[in-house]
Amino acid sequence: MASRRQTSRESPQKAAKKPQRGARRPAPGELRSRWDRLHRGDCEPWPDAQRIERLARKQRAFAATLEAYAGPEALARELQRAWGEFHAGEFRAVIEHGERLGPLGASVANKAAAVSTLYSPAGAPAALATLDAAVRRAEAAVEMLPDYPNAHYLLALVLGRYSQRISILKALAEGLAGRVRSHLERTLALEPRHAEAHLAFGLYHAEIVAKLGALAAALTYGAGRDAALEHFARARRLAPDSPIVLMEHANGLLLLDARRNRDEARALYRQAAALAPGDAMERLDIERAQRGPG
Repeated sequence: MASRRQTSRESPQKAAKKPQRGARRPAPGELRSRWDRLHRGDCEPWPDAQRIERLARKQRAFAATLEAYAGPEALARELQRAWGEFHAGEFRAVIEHGERLGPLGASVANKAAAVSTLYSPAGAPAALATLDAAVRRAEAAVEMLPDYPNAHYLLALVLGRYSQRISILKALAEGLAGRVRSHLERTLALEPRHAEAHLAFGLYHAEIVAKLGALAAALTYGAGRDAALEHFARARRLAPDSPIVLMEHANGLLLLDARRNRDEARALYRQAAALAPGDAMERLDIERAQRGPG
């Protein structure tokens, strides 16, 4: 739920563990100029001192942590550096860096954790440990910044990735589906333009329908085909040039009806494969698109 499908190719598994081919860490000025394009899908605000100060005025618990980072300016510089590492593909290093930067650092650390575990072999203990740590970071971030959209989104994302690792049916039995849904709903209540949250919500509906069937999915979890398609369409409108949005829309269609939707899914993969990557994560996504749907 709320995450990308796995592939079994070895090359992307290795690629996600090291800085990406041709990637370089952007300077702060360059990163700022590219920020809106890179974060069109997740609506993450530029992490400057003014933004941090506004959050501190709203959340006393968060404000109390700033002294540990030598104030908003210093924290902003470190967050910008961590996001630069992320966009250069230094995913493993970013997890450790973001971990040290409190609830705002959890956003970049957890997004890196989601990417770095995407290509790990099924059942890999290290991937489950990485996701377990990401869930704990995300829970702490939600507690400290309850009105921060990406605190909720990234908790839903890593819970969804963890659910896929242990099997969707087991995750349903453990009640993880309700948690994923709750945090996606909260994300969209706070930021309705969050394309990746719409995408994740579409996959939430599609995966439950695929596992339980339409009737049981609707009666037990309120999940349905029409809701999945609505969220996919909204994600496409908000981020039409995002390779992951195109691919995961395709994957969702295959979950709903692989035979009927095969041609449309392949066309979406071809669109994603033809895009130019904006950063290392998109490079991985486009390389996956070029291999076609699994």
